[in-house]
Amino acid sequence: MTMLTRSAVAVVWVVFVVTCAVLAQRTATRMTNLRALVSAENAFAQAAATKGTRDAFLEFLSDDGVVFQPGPVNGREFWRQREPRKGLLSWHPTYADVSAAGDLGYTTGPYEFRSGGPNDRPVAFGEYFTIWKRQSDGSWRAVLDRGISYQQPSQSPAKLAFAPAISSITSSAEDGRAAIIKAEIDFAAVSERAPSAAAAYLANDVRFLRDGSFPVLGKHEGAALLAPGTRTQHSEKPSFVGISMSGDLGYTYGDFEANLNNATRTKGVYVRVWKRQRNGRFGIVSDIQVPKPSQ
Repeated sequence: MTMLTRSAVAVVWVVFVVTCAVLAQRTATRMTNLRALVSAENAFAQAAATKGTRDAFLEFLSDDGVVFQPGPVNGREFWRQREPRKGLLSWHPTYADVSAAGDLGYTTGPYEFRSGGPNDRPVAFGEYFTIWKRQSDGSWRAVLDRGISYQQPSQSPAKLAFAPAISSITSSAEDGRAAIIKAEIDFAAVSERAPSAAAAYLANDVRFLRDGSFPVLGKHEGAALLAPGTRTQHSEKPSFVGISMSGDLGYTYGDFEANLNNATRTKGVYVRVWKRQRNGRFGIVSDIQVPKPSQ
């Protein structure tokens, strides 16, 4: 082996070692951020159990946090105007993800409501979905809270799992926001013209939440919801876009209208989370739709 060859091998080895160290550090940082996010969610649920739902939301919602009644409203203002009431709303996370910058994330999982308190039987069931943002003091606060209802499940809820770290590609928040806006517009257009082609916008671990139904998990199962014949004349109008500082995780919400299975037109509000994939494009990892009550 010549001296030049030895030098080349040494350089390759150093690059390999440094790359492994960087990846290990990223993984460790991501796990730390995920655990902090889940810890905040668990503290939120514990506060609801000890202080009541109203006071828990007032404690854990950010100043600009949004809830839906049925459209988006300031969550703190909404809960501040409500009187404390008897009953226990309990929940726990079964799935979570966080941005590369560790500043934006979401959690989701089952909830139950007991009208008389913890000793009562649950009378309502569903799946909550909360988007969290890290504040300037390092704490996590909820910037969006949405949920669906369904019948009592027959199986025990899944154990906590974390979303896979898909892409190491990051960008500025401005570039990420622009990419999500384009993806949102393209997805809405494709969904209306050629629903089967819309599946290309789904991430492999996508989660669909629809009121009255259990969550639909995975790209194959989710694509069935977009297939021709299941919905027609679908249109959406986004009203908000949020993005992480690393430009790899963001969310949108807005109004939708749909004619489902040739039935009466349905209007409602959707929330969608986008995550940058290995190819650099954004894919949908969460899609929530809840119809507005009939007038």
